[in-house]
Amino acid sequence: MSQQSPTTSAEAPMTHREVLVALSGLLLAMFVAMLSSTVVTNALPRIVTDLDGTQSGYTWVVVATLLAMTATTPIWGKLADLFSKKLLVQSALVIYSIGSVIAALAPSMGVLIGGRVVQGLGVGGLTALVQVVIASMVSPRERGRYSGYIGAVFATATVSGPLIGGLVVDSPLGWRGCFFVGLPFAVAAFFVLQRRLHLPVVKKDVQIDYLGATLIVGGVSLLLVWVSLAGASFDWISTTSALLVVGGVVVIAAAIYVEARVATEPVVPLRLFRDRTVALATLASAMVGVSMFAATVYLSQYFQLSRGMSPTEAGLMSVALVGGLLVSSIVSGRIISRTGYWKRWLVAGLSAAVVGLALLGTIDADTSLVAVGAFMAITGAGLGASMQNLVLAVQNSTRQADLGAASSSVAFFRSLGGSIGVSVLGALLSHQVADQVRTGGAALVRDGVAPPAGQAGGHQTSSIPDLSALPAPWRDLYENAFGSATGHIFLVAVPFAILALVSVLFIREVPLRTTLDAAPEKVAEGNGSTVPVPAAPRD
Repeated sequence: MSQQSPTTSAEAPMTHREVLVALSGLLLAMFVAMLSSTVVTNALPRIVTDLDGTQSGYTWVVVATLLAMTATTPIWGKLADLFSKKLLVQSALVIYSIGSVIAALAPSMGVLIGGRVVQGLGVGGLTALVQVVIASMVSPRERGRYSGYIGAVFATATVSGPLIGGLVVDSPLGWRGCFFVGLPFAVAAFFVLQRRLHLPVVKKDVQIDYLGATLIVGGVSLLLVWVSLAGASFDWISTTSALLVVGGVVVIAAAIYVEARVATEPVVPLRLFRDRTVALATLASAMVGVSMFAATVYLSQYFQLSRGMSPTEAGLMSVALVGGLLVSSIVSGRIISRTGYWKRWLVAGLSAAVVGLALLGTIDADTSLVAVGAFMAITGAGLGASMQNLVLAVQNSTRQADLGAASSSVAFFRSLGGSIGVSVLGALLSHQVADQVRTGGAALVRDGVAPPAGQAGGHQTSSIPDLSALPAPWRDLYENAFGSATGHIFLVAVPFAILALVSVLFIREVPLRTTLDAAPEKVAEGNGSTVPVPAAPRD
């Protein structure tokens, strides 16, 4: 068996300036990852209209990326324990760029969704690897300080993404230009990493659990296809539904068996969950994923379809959400780094998220935009104080050797929660709009208002109309339907946020350690003495 290169736990810590220099390329990579989702959010209604898509298509443009990211995040994390982290980050940037080009040139919804899958493969790498690389450079105690920088970049991408996306959609470039926006940043990040990032190279026999990753995402995908299409393409109670549900459960059970009994190096090491902090923080992260993606994906649709805003105006409204996220992520990161205590921020953040989501659950087509903005700011503040710090809590209780697997597992379950949340909440929104339009449309027809061409007083759960082409009474009906349905899905998200809060309450706080590893590794000399392990070679 080949020997693993020595670890760097006894190596002199990097200075703040050295960390910032190395961090510059990582932050650019993180910006690319975040931009890929935020820049397209405000373009989705226009994309679906131009490509003759459906509400299910709208959902799957998002879910496809999330599922690809979910499936590959643990694999990227495992590779980070085995190979050059710099090379992996650069590979993820290249894959992301290829997916962006495919999506930008897509002639149909199917090709677009395929391009988004490729994008998701790259984003999965960037999401997992940036956290892992930072964890390999600084101790958990200092990591809170740099988590603030990550939060700032996250906020910048989230603020600028919808604004840039809205401006691009409303420009001659159209929605296709949204997929080209991230390419210059990806190229810049690639070359900055090549020059600035130098980390230990670890070489070891590779045993990647492709079977486990395939089974996990396959089982989840079957269930999400069922949730997305049932009621539109086939009945909820039908042979197709039964096959999808049973098949999904069987495949997930097989995945658990493979992870527990078969895989030598499982993609999600179940032994990590024997640690209470890891288990509870991972559960909380999955529940946060439901809340986070619901807020970002469906608020944009609300502003455009219920409030009649342009993509640019919808992008401006997102400033409220991200403003709260920006402030709370930076403030909490700095204070945690100074004090070493993190649990109070998780409790306060998730409490704010519960309140914010409950308030968003009250919105409809007539709610004051000032009130909606305030509700978004509260939700953003809660998410900002919890997302990064959940990863930090897990890293603090994990050995350096398991850091990649543990960090990526948290990201894995957050993405999994997001995939499930977007799909389930999207299906719920679609059915609620259909019911309200069907009832309201029948009333309009009885009052002598002619239905739009092809509607005949009804509405299919899969369709998204071009509201600007509808007669005023029908446009008002759709706007009200989308407004009240959006409020309802936020209420549905509240219990998930509450479960995340309860999980965090049961975590036992351990102050952040000031070393990279819990116990610096040493090797024994022939006389029984110990000496520090020398530094591994660098990229």
